Amino acid sequence: MTRCAAVVVALLGLSCERLAGAKPPPPPVTVAPLDEARALIEQGQPEAALAKLAEAPQGAESLHLQGAAWARKAETAPLPTPAPLLAPLARGAEAPAAAEFKPEELTALEFFDEAVAAHPDYAPAHLAIAELLAAHAAHRYETTQAAQRASLRKGKRPVPALTPDPGVPDFRAERVVEAYQAALLGDPTSKEAAVGLARFCLRVGRWEDADAALRELIHRDKENPEHLVRYGDFLANQRKDPMGAVDQYRQVLIWRPDDDETRGKIADVFIAQGIEHYGRQEYAVAEARLAEAEKFITDRASPRGIKIQDYLGRLRSIRPKTGR
Repeated sequence: MTRCAAVVVALLGLSCERLAGAKPPPPPVTVAPLDEARALIEQGQPEAALAKLAEAPQGAESLHLQGAAWARKAETAPLPTPAPLLAPLARGAEAPAAAEFKPEELTALEFFDEAVAAHPDYAPAHLAIAELLAAHAAHRYETTQAAQRASLRKGKRPVPALTPDPGVPDFRAERVVEAYQAALLGDPTSKEAAVGLARFCLRVGRWEDADAALRELIHRDKENPEHLVRYGDFLANQRKDPMGAVDQYRQVLIWRPDDDETRGKIADVFIAQGIEHYGRQEYAVAEARLAEAEKFITDRASPRGIKIQDYLGRLRSIRPKTGR
């Protein structure tokens, strides 16, 4: 055997040994039908998701995903139209309103309700119910509020609260809140339900529920100071609790000491209090509030800084004469 031939034989033998000891290739990654359906829904392919779910075993998760697919279909479905009139309207009569829900939404709700029936603590189904109904409840609230304002402008009696027509799903604000709360109980780590509940309650003026939702969100996402800012804004604007708002803003500054926007919010509270006490001729208190506001101003040439200096100047010209 020549030297070259020997080398070839040796290499072939080594290759055979490696192949004999090599591990088999890993099996192809398979995606479970539920996971694949979820991905298809997120990609905007509800029909493909429903076809995939037909292969999956039935249960709360499968039922929820079927509802989610129908809810996704509802996003692009046409709005309902009023039923055709069988006879001309009488003079002064109002034309019938369009249906509250799209057929696709009703189908989605049926699946979500079935998921809850199968697993009463299944948080995603409760959250899906809340999110679907919230839009309708908020629209009904805003429609009622607009009708109330129009009625008062015309000097008429207040419009009674509208109620869903027979056969229409219950989408009262109370039911929406209950669904969000069930989602919170079903998943103690979820932030999504707390965000949705707070958003909905702020939109429909349910301040107690909004307060609880915002505090729950702070509890569930402790390292996010944005929730503290949002709660502070809520206390300042909706609850009319400026000092409670200041407490929240001060906590934000622990996380972000150089946050000029939040520092400005604190300054605004003390400026407003200072001006209020100035108007009541409580000059010592007014000066103390304005001096506190000044601590949170980094630019004295800013509108806030100028306002503080203006009122402090007035107070310094007044107090020596009054001694107050």
